[in-house]
Amino acid sequence: MKDLSHLKKLVRNSLLFALLLVVFVYSYRVTGIDVARLVRDAPKARNIVLDFLHPDLFRRDVEIVTLDMAFPIPCGSAPEAEPAASGPRLATSVPCAAARERFALEGFELAPNSTIEIRWRLPDGRLWTINRVQTDADGYFQVEVEARPIAATADGVPSLIQADALVPVGPYKPSQTFDDVMANMLVTIFMALMATTIATLVAAPLSFLAASNVTKRGCIGTVVYYGMRSVFNILRSYEPLVMAVVFAFWLGFGPFAGTLAMTVVTIASLGKLFSESIESIDPGPIEALQATGANRIQTVWYAVVPQIVPDFISFIVYHWDINVRISTIIGFVGGGGIGYYLKERIDMLAYRQAATAIWAIVIVVMALDFLSAEVRKRLT
Repeated sequence: MKDLSHLKKLVRNSLLFALLLVVFVYSYRVTGIDVARLVRDAPKARNIVLDFLHPDLFRRDVEIVTLDMAFPIPCGSAPEAEPAASGPRLATSVPCAAARERFALEGFELAPNSTIEIRWRLPDGRLWTINRVQTDADGYFQVEVEARPIAATADGVPSLIQADALVPVGPYKPSQTFDDVMANMLVTIFMALMATTIATLVAAPLSFLAASNVTKRGCIGTVVYYGMRSVFNILRSYEPLVMAVVFAFWLGFGPFAGTLAMTVVTIASLGKLFSESIESIDPGPIEALQATGANRIQTVWYAVVPQIVPDFISFIVYHWDINVRISTIIGFVGGGGIGYYLKERIDMLAYRQAATAIWAIVIVVMALDFLSAEVRKRLT
């Protein structure tokens, strides 16, 4: 008999294991997991990761500096230039050249990772652009140039090789991206604050109607109780993203639509939390007041409210923290704030600017999480 029981248990566990294995194999296939591709395509993420680790935070003012040097064509047709020894400068591999001869042009101590436009200034004053190059991280470039006949010396006046270089000047200061991110981050914080505030003003009184120990008395009270609980459950079933899309099409894209979307969802969430907090209070003070002949409003005000205030404040602060995170995602569907800014930058492939926004979101969420935890700790 015992052996039969063990056999049944073994068969049941084997079937359960086989079922779980089938579920996981099917899940693996439908989700398209491809570990080999993840490893193979890892280099594609290199630039994105590097931009994420180097957000656009600071900048320096730049001025366009035009560098030039005389370059006789052919040799002996005009005096040769004296190359500078330091600072932003140009240098050639030869001081002069014959027509059609090729030579190397170098730039030193220019703006790093910037575009340099190289051109000839002909003896008659005309400009002839010949190349555009990119400096490296040290502000250096090298390019091969051909001494074209059109740039030949005329009447003893040599052509000039010119380069427009962006040279940083002045101290470092917050970049335009940093200013934009801070402005949009403030919008996001205040969107969450307004949504939480409005939701609290609506959910707090409604939560008493959804608390069984306050409302669920008699036929009317029972109908009100189940009706309000159903309203909260229905509103909670909609994701903030769905509500944001609805309000965005209704009111247009922007912070107002995002705030209303969060408000509706927060009313349902806070209403449920508030009502459960009311249902878990100590019934002793309520019974004592009822024994003295206090009416329902007096009972709620003097016996219920003092017990629920700490929980209510804790839930409110916690939901403000949650709404800051939600508002970031809502921005992706037109809800305004930092999320909308982040989506724009990702669409433009401006990953350094997007990284600045992501880091700002991380810092603010961490700060608000710490704040809400401290508030809840002091109230409990």
